[in-house]
Amino acid sequence: MTIEKGINKDLELIQTKDAQQWFQQLVQKSEYVGELFSIDYENAKVQIHDNERRKVGGIPSLCFLIATRIDPDKDNIDFKEEDASLILLRVMDAAQLPNSAEAERIRVETAQRVSGDTDTHWDGDGIMDTKTKVYLGYAGVKCRIVGTFYLDELFGDRGNGHLHLKFGSDLSNFYPNRGLKVYKPNGNALKLIVNYTDPSNQQEHIERYGTAESVKLGYIRYASTNRKFQDIDDVPVHIYPADLLSQKSALFGMTRTGKSNTTKIIAKSVYELRYPNKSEDKALRIGQIIFDPNGEYANENAQDKDGNDNPNALKNIWEIRDSVNKANEVVTYGITKHPNDPDRVLMMLNFYTNENLQIGKEIIDGILADDSTIHMKNFQQVTFEAPEPEDHRALTRHNRRVLAYRAVLDRAGFDVPSDVRANTSRLFNANLINAMRNSQSENAPEYQSAAQVFSNQNPTWGQLANAFEALDKFIRDRQSGYQAFESAYVNRTNGSGDRWADENFKKIIGIFQYANGTRKIGKAAAQHSADTRDDYSEDIYNHLVDGKLIIIDQSSGEPELNKSSANRIMTKIFRENQKRFIQGTINIPEILVYIEEAHNILPAGSNLDLNDIWVRTAKEGAKYRIGMIYATQEVSSIQKNILRNTANWFISHLNNTDETKELCKYYDFADFEPSIRRAQDKGFLRIKTLSNPFVIPVQVDKFQVTV
Repeated sequence: MTIEKGINKDLELIQTKDAQQWFQQLVQKSEYVGELFSIDYENAKVQIHDNERRKVGGIPSLCFLIATRIDPDKDNIDFKEEDASLILLRVMDAAQLPNSAEAERIRVETAQRVSGDTDTHWDGDGIMDTKTKVYLGYAGVKCRIVGTFYLDELFGDRGNGHLHLKFGSDLSNFYPNRGLKVYKPNGNALKLIVNYTDPSNQQEHIERYGTAESVKLGYIRYASTNRKFQDIDDVPVHIYPADLLSQKSALFGMTRTGKSNTTKIIAKSVYELRYPNKSEDKALRIGQIIFDPNGEYANENAQDKDGNDNPNALKNIWEIRDSVNKANEVVTYGITKHPNDPDRVLMMLNFYTNENLQIGKEIIDGILADDSTIHMKNFQQVTFEAPEPEDHRALTRHNRRVLAYRAVLDRAGFDVPSDVRANTSRLFNANLINAMRNSQSENAPEYQSAAQVFSNQNPTWGQLANAFEALDKFIRDRQSGYQAFESAYVNRTNGSGDRWADENFKKIIGIFQYANGTRKIGKAAAQHSADTRDDYSEDIYNHLVDGKLIIIDQSSGEPELNKSSANRIMTKIFRENQKRFIQGTINIPEILVYIEEAHNILPAGSNLDLNDIWVRTAKEGAKYRIGMIYATQEVSSIQKNILRNTANWFISHLNNTDETKELCKYYDFADFEPSIRRAQDKGFLRIKTLSNPFVIPVQVDKFQVTV
C-alpha cells in the first residue's frame, strides 16, 4: 500500500466514525414516530400511530421532527451518499390520510353506541375491537420542511479532515416513492438542533471580535400548553451576543409579555463579554446605551425583585464581577435627580454659552419639529455659525442675532447665567433708534420705550425681550417710519442691498408675535442649566468608546424633549463613528443602542424620510459599527426601511392579525402566526438570530443580576 493510499484509508476510517457519531447524536431509534409518505420541496406529510405518539411524549404543534433513511447503528455510513442526510421538519397541523373519511365514519358510529353513557368511552374495551382500534390509530401530520442537515469535510488546522455538521435551509432533491423514517429528537438531539450555527459564523465572530462565546437565553418551548411529559422543557437555547453587534434587532410584543426582561438578558450578555469564560477568548468591551422611557432599567422597581425580595435592576449588573467600580462601568443619566441614585448624571446644557448656542438651538428645533406654524418653521431655519473675526459687519449682525435669541430664551423661562450680560453696545443703529423715537404710529409709545432700552448698554433681559417684540412690530408697521430708515440705510451702504435687519434676525424676533411661541420653546428649559459648561452628548459618546453601559432615564421628561435629546445623542454617535470610518481608523468603537417604546422615537411606518438619523443608522450603521435593538408593541409602527434591515427578531404575543400578517413577511414567522396571536404567556418568544438558520420558540429565563 502506498503512503497516499494509506493516508486516504485512515481518512476514510476517521470520517466513517465521525458520520456514525454525528447521526447517533441526532437520531435515536427509540424516538421513532412514523413514516413520511408525501413530500415536495416545501412540505411533507407523516403517518403516525397513537402508540408511537404516546411513547415519545406526544407531538406538539410546531415541534421539530427528523426524517431520514440513515440507520445510525450501522458502522459503514458513507457521508457522501445522497441519503446520508436528515430532513428537519416542523409540525404544522393534521393531514388527511386516504382513509380518513372511512375512519371518521367508524368513529362516529362507535361514538353513537356509547352516547349518553358517561362511564364508557367509545374506544374502550368491548366497544371497539383491537384490530379496528389499531387501524384507526393512524393519523397524518402536515409538516413544513425547515431544511437539511448533512456532513461535510473540515480541513485545515481546525479540521484535519474530520466531518462537521452543516445545515441547508432548503431541500436539494426528493424522491416521492422513497420512504423515510421519522423521529422526534430527544433532549440531546434537540439541543444540538436548536443551537446549531455554521462553523464559518463562529470563525467570523472570532476573527472580528476575538470571541465566539454563546449565552443561555432560555429553554425550548413549543406551545402555551407546556406539559412536562413532552421531555423538552429542560433543553437550553443559546444565542451569540456577537450576533447583535453592528446589526439591527427587534423585540415585538404586547405589554407585559417579556420584552423588557429579554432586553435585560441581552444587555447583560453583551456586558459580560468583558469577562471571557475561556482563556482563548478576547475581553470585549462594548459600549451600550439604553433609552429608558419608563425608568425600568435606570431604577430599581418591584418587578425587578427576585424571589428573596432583593433588588435585581439592570443598573446593578456591575455587581456581578465588581463591587467597587460601579461608576467606571455603568453610568445613568437623567433630566432630574433620583433619590435612590446619587451618582446619576443630569443631562443639562447651558443654552446661553457661545459653545452651546447651536447645540441648544438644535435641541429646541427637535422639540418644534412637528410644529407647522410659519413663525416656528422660520425660527427653526436660524443657525448660529460665527463669522470670520475680520468681517466686522457680519460679526455685528451675528451678535445682534445672538442677543435676540438669548432674549427669547429668557422669555421662554431659561435661567440666565450670572456672567451673561444683556449688552447692546454698538448693535443698534443710531438712526434706527431716532426713527423709533420719532415714529408717528399709533404704537409710538411702545417703539419709544424700546428705543430707550436699545440705547441702554446694560438693560435687563426682560426689558430686551419686550424691546425686541416692539422692534418686530416696528419693522412690520407701514406707518412706523421703518421703511424710510431702511431706504436711507441701504443707500448709505453704497447700493450693496444689505438691509439693517437680516432675514435670520427677523425670524428670531418674529417669534414674539406668536402667542405660544416662547411657551413651546420653553419645553426645552428642563434640559438647561445656567451652571454647566459641558456637552452631555460628548460625555456620553466618550463613555461608549470606553465600553461602558449608559442608561438614559427619560421617565421624567416631556415626550418632545425625550425625542429631541435621543435624536441628538444618536446623531452624535452616528457622526463620530462615521468620521472615524471615513478617516480610515482601524479601531472604530462597537456601540449597541437600545430603544425602548421605539414608536416614540423611531419614525412611523408611513414615514419614508430616508434622512432621518434612525433610518440612516438602520441602513448604514453596520459599516460604522453601530448596532440597534428596538422594542415596541406593534410591527407596523416601525418604518419599513428599518424592518428590512433587521437581522435579529424576538417576538412575544401580538393580539391582532394586522401585526402578525406584517410579521409574516420576514423569515419563517408565518409558521408561528396563530401561536403568536393566541399564546399570551409571559416570556414565551419566537426567536430568529443572525447565526440561527430558522426560528426557535423559546421560554426566556427571568433576568437575574447574579450569575
